[in-house]
Amino acid sequence: MLSVVDVSKSYGSFAAVRRVSLEVRPGQVTGLLGPNGAGKTTLIRMMTAYLTPSSGSIAVCGHDTVDASAAARASIGYLPEAAPLYPEMSVEGYIQYRAGLFGLPRATRRAAVEAVIERCWLREMRRRRISALSKGYRQRTGLAAALLHNPPVIVLDEPTSGLDPTQIRGMRDLICDLGKTRTVLVSSHILPEVEQTCDRVVIIAAGQVRAEGSPAELIDQHAGNAPAFVSVEAAGGERAQAMLAGLPAVASARRVSPPSAPIASFEVFANEFFAKAAGSAPLLAALARAAADAGILLVELRQVRPSLEQVFEKVITSSAQSEVSISQPPRPVLSH
Repeated sequence: MLSVVDVSKSYGSFAAVRRVSLEVRPGQVTGLLGPNGAGKTTLIRMMTAYLTPSSGSIAVCGHDTVDASAAARASIGYLPEAAPLYPEMSVEGYIQYRAGLFGLPRATRRAAVEAVIERCWLREMRRRRISALSKGYRQRTGLAAALLHNPPVIVLDEPTSGLDPTQIRGMRDLICDLGKTRTVLVSSHILPEVEQTCDRVVIIAAGQVRAEGSPAELIDQHAGNAPAFVSVEAAGGERAQAMLAGLPAVASARRVSPPSAPIASFEVFANEFFAKAAGSAPLLAALARAAADAGILLVELRQVRPSLEQVFEKVITSSAQSEVSISQPPRPVLSH
């Protein structure tokens, strides 16, 4: 398990990370999200014992990253965004070299090297020099080295950087597979990737944790009074508009009308609406009953829920606004 307790990191007067606490549990893939400058890289470097916290503590499988740094490092497989490789070495030579650094016994070293070469799709590149590899194959070589000593905790920083779509799908499958038996932390800017691979998401901004939970929980928390999308048959457009305008459960409604839609297709869009609920009453049920009573055929009826990307943007915007209000207190009123 990876445990972060009230951790801060300052460079002079600048606080890069401020009192962050979180846990990444075994059998779980946790995604770390945040804009550039949010403190993600600093936090990851402290988790992997490359940096020392200014305050607070971090433990990896019970090993403190300061007091038991060597044991903590030995428990982690770390793939940074730019994997540190030796370009003059071959792929296999580099992985064997890393096996020696990890102190793997000679009796099991060959099997461990072969296993990660297979798992990271490197068989055809094993004899090639790293300097001749594409960015994607370099990324895979770095991942193979990170998995070589079979660590219980894995930290991946932008693991799909430079991979093609097929390789990205393979990497996602590998991350999900690793997450079944290990503690996995993934830092990524690609939100759909996080949504597909992570059981839990932590959003960090301005050095602080701003939101955390499963992707579904975060979406539920920020859905608020989500509008409903209503689509009716062509002949029921005007009746649907009247129904929405007179329904007590609807606070407001508008037709969907793409400004660039050609006239021929506008007739289809003219019978689609967005409706916002009035109060906390279940809107979809009210709309379905009203449509049935009015004899209107519903083609589609659904709640418009935010995406994880929209939730992320909302959290970051709110964080930025709170930072501005803290750094710029209201001016005192001067009396004359």
